Amino acid sequence: MASDLQQNPFEEVNHVFDQASERLGLSSGISEMLRRPWRELQVQVPVRMDSGDIEIFTGYRVQHNGARGPYKGGVRYHPKADLDEVRALASLMTWKTALVGVPFGGAKGGVQVDPSNLSTGELNRLTRRYTLNIEHLIGPYRDIPAPDLGTDSQTMAWMMDAYGQLHGHSPAVVTGKPIEMRGSLGRESATGQGVTYIAAEAVHGSGKELSDVRVVIQGFGNVGYWTSQLMHRQGAIVIGISDVHGAIYNPSGLDMDAVAKHQSESGKISDFPQADQLSNSDLLELECDILVPAAIDNVITRANASNIKAKLLLEAANHPVTPAADEILSDMGVTVLPDILVNSGGVIVSYFEWTQNLQEFSWEESRVNEELHKTIIHAYKEVMNKVSTDSISHRQAAFEIGLQRVAHVAQLRGFV
Repeated sequence: MASDLQQNPFEEVNHVFDQASERLGLSSGISEMLRRPWRELQVQVPVRMDSGDIEIFTGYRVQHNGARGPYKGGVRYHPKADLDEVRALASLMTWKTALVGVPFGGAKGGVQVDPSNLSTGELNRLTRRYTLNIEHLIGPYRDIPAPDLGTDSQTMAWMMDAYGQLHGHSPAVVTGKPIEMRGSLGRESATGQGVTYIAAEAVHGSGKELSDVRVVIQGFGNVGYWTSQLMHRQGAIVIGISDVHGAIYNPSGLDMDAVAKHQSESGKISDFPQADQLSNSDLLELECDILVPAAIDNVITRANASNIKAKLLLEAANHPVTPAADEILSDMGVTVLPDILVNSGGVIVSYFEWTQNLQEFSWEESRVNEELHKTIIHAYKEVMNKVSTDSISHRQAAFEIGLQRVAHVAQLRGFV
């Protein structure tokens, strides 16, 4: 059995990669080339704080693989955004973009900082300095950043402006921008929309509708918020949800509009009056049909996997389930749909935003969502077909599809 111990995030991702590589019969040389990041940059990010003092933060940009197109991946502001974490996320982007068929490679960026401790002015200066330090690696046809944990459309506006001061007006250099700066309609809700499409398709495959199921969602950031809102609007009974302050539970179902209003007014959902309060760890172990970890990584481990009671687990966050927990859940008969499929809505609509920028043309939101549905459900059906044909897990199927596509293009281009 895989172990939770002494594995960093990049090793955890490569645990699945190694299994897929072996099953596909890739040579050791090709496998090693696809495993390793192609380029890694570490930068120091000095920022003059509002106090007048200068603080130094550490930033990264990891370009994992560009065989299938320009590098693509978010920028994360988080104290734990170290090199191994950024490597892992860059690798996941490589397999994710290949799985869903968008013409990008995989990359990721990060700055080790707690953005909640910085003022708006400090975040602006941090973002501009970080952008200037990586600008020689990014560009509309080279590497296109996007928002991630701790960053948002405002961060992308600052990045676009900083890059544009050197290279001229370049809206296609980042995605997830404000609509007023040529961002795409539907981009903000895209990841949650994709999760909801996958959930509806999976439930429909079992002969039910979303209105028949009870859902628990961990996290109330961008992904958790939109997943809860969209599932609620489609009739799903959201019985539990959480933010960084704690979790709430109502077995009859939460009014997600009221929860969102309460969070907007009070800054947290944990004291929502029409629900019971509980911990984030207890939330994960509630009786439900669908469990959606939509917050941070490694929340389901060997220690709590056997307590999971959901029948279907949708990985809306990046690698929220450790390899050891994955094996336990599989033995328990829990269906785990992997992150590189479930949360791919963000990069799919980022691709749509990028193409709109290059074409100098904007799509209506209905078209964005229609194309998102078509793309993500096609990938879902490919995974399901491979699971059925090869009798392997959904994670193994998704990784094998992505890995095979990247390996094939790398060979066609003559890299090996």
